[in-house]
Amino acid sequence: MQPLVEHRLELAGTRTRALELEGDGLPVLLLHGYADSADTWRAVLDRLARTGRRALAVDLPGFGACPALPPGPVLPQLDAFAADAVAHLSAEAGGADVVVAGNSLGGCVALRLAERGDLPLAGVAPIAPAGLDAPRWFSVIERDLLVRRLLALPLPYPEAAVRRVVGEVYRQLAFARPREARREAVAAFTAHHRDRHAVLRVLSTGRRLLAELEHPFRLEDVRVPVLLVWGDRDRMVPPAGARHVLAALPAVEHVLLEGCGHCPQLEEPERLSAVLLAFAAVGALRSPRAASRVPGGRREAAAGRRPRS
Repeated sequence: MQPLVEHRLELAGTRTRALELEGDGLPVLLLHGYADSADTWRAVLDRLARTGRRALAVDLPGFGACPALPPGPVLPQLDAFAADAVAHLSAEAGGADVVVAGNSLGGCVALRLAERGDLPLAGVAPIAPAGLDAPRWFSVIERDLLVRRLLALPLPYPEAAVRRVVGEVYRQLAFARPREARREAVAAFTAHHRDRHAVLRVLSTGRRLLAELEHPFRLEDVRVPVLLVWGDRDRMVPPAGARHVLAALPAVEHVLLEGCGHCPQLEEPERLSAVLLAFAAVGALRSPRAASRVPGGRREAAAGRRPRS
């Protein structure tokens, strides 16, 4: 089992926190969602470690332990950061192509990376990606009664109380079964929202994102395989949004997880890890640079242009 290493990493000029596994096979880059952090992937990383898979999860700019976003449009900054993460991971893996999996906002970024033709990508796996329908997820958060009460309270407000309120909102919105949410997962999320200032900062970022998420994609430009994953009980980003990707890219592999909410990496890490590994295995046979490195990989299977998905 590969050890998980937590360290600092500079990507696109931004210093961030990374959770990294050394290993074999196509490397997997994991991008978290809005207001979340790399910690959301710990259960998946644990399962990838057992298979000896190389993987990297990072805090995106403006979230987790990463510095606040500078002024200007948000998505282009996340694109540049994630593209540098792909290049870094590919270089660390000896030039292998990379599979990018992202949840929510991270899924949006993953799909946007797939539209580019200049990155070493074996495929992308957007998980409940934001940006496919009107972004109602932010109004769900901002109008939540507990959030409104928290912001209305006089200063100062104890850290434990702030984290308790944030944790309850997180349980109710992100999980299909709120009371079954793992305590350590909720604690990891609230660790990055310790006071009202942190909550206000992440809400401000959400408001900046709203207009950008109205029409963030050029799906006709996607030329790499796509695995689209959704929980059928997602309260934040309804699974009906999958129709846009399926209409534009008929060959997309679509997995709907029954009884799962917005964050399959937390509620169904076993099932999600299994579909990601299966997707990466297929990608290894399609990838020109990876085929020669994967036992049983066939160079001819990867010859020529990658199939449109």
